[in-house]
Amino acid sequence: MQGQNQQQAYDRGITIFSPDGRLYQVEYAREAVKRGTASVGVRTSDGVVLVVDKRIRSPLLEGTSVEKLHKADDHIGIASAGHVADARQLIDYARRQAQVNQLRYGEPIGVEALTKTVVDNIQQYTQIGGARPFGVALIIGGIENGEPRLYETDPSGTPYEWKALAVGGDRSDIEDYLKENYSEEMDLDAGIGLALQALASVNDDGLRPEGLGLATVDVETEQYRELPEDEVRSHLEEHELLAPEDESEEHGDGEREE
Repeated sequence: MQGQNQQQAYDRGITIFSPDGRLYQVEYAREAVKRGTASVGVRTSDGVVLVVDKRIRSPLLEGTSVEKLHKADDHIGIASAGHVADARQLIDYARRQAQVNQLRYGEPIGVEALTKTVVDNIQQYTQIGGARPFGVALIIGGIENGEPRLYETDPSGTPYEWKALAVGGDRSDIEDYLKENYSEEMDLDAGIGLALQALASVNDDGLRPEGLGLATVDVETEQYRELPEDEVRSHLEEHELLAPEDESEEHGDGEREE
C-alpha cells in the first residue's frame, strides 16, 4: 500500500521526478498528442509543406471551424496535433512573439528563434506547480534566410528539427512511409504528394478534401499559403488518393482532440 501511495505522489505531482527520473504528467501529455488526428510536415528544396487531418465528427459540424493549420507570421506556418485549446494558446503566444520581434528589431523572426521561444514557454509548465503541461505538439515550418526550416515542439519543451515528420495518431506508421520515400531533392509539388501519400497510408478509404488542411511556405515568395479545397482535391486526384463520394464517413470522438 505504501508503494502505491508513493507511485500516486509521483503521478499527480507535476514537478516531482519519479525515482527513475520520469515526469509522469509530461508523459501523459504526450499520450494526449497521440489521441489527436495526424499532422504531417515535409521540407523540400523549394519550401515546406504542412498537411493536417481535420476529422469531421458530425455532418452538422462546419469543417472550417476545425483549426489545425495556423499562420504565425507571413513566412511561418504551424500545424498542431492534440488538444485544440492548448494549441490555440501556443499559437497566440507565437504570433505575439513574432510581432514583438518585428517591432523591436525591424525584421521578421527566424523560424528557429520562434520555435525556441515557444518551447521555452512550454517548458515552464513542466516545473511550475498549479499548472499542467500542454497536451499538444506543434509542427513549425517556414523560411529563414532563404532556407526552408521545419521544427517540432514536444510537451516536454524540447525542440527538434526535421526533414519530414508526423505528430498525432499513427505517427510511427506515417514516419515509416516518409523514411522510405523522402528525398531532399524533391520540389514543393512532390513534397505535397509525399505528405498526402503518407497520410493516406494510414487511411484505407482514401482522403476527402473537406477533411484535410494543406498549406505551403515556398522559398520564392516566403509567404504562408493555405490551399483552398478545390486545389486540395486536384492534388488528391493527381495522386489517386481521393476517396469515393459514397465512402465518405463521419467520425465521432469523445473529446475534441485534433
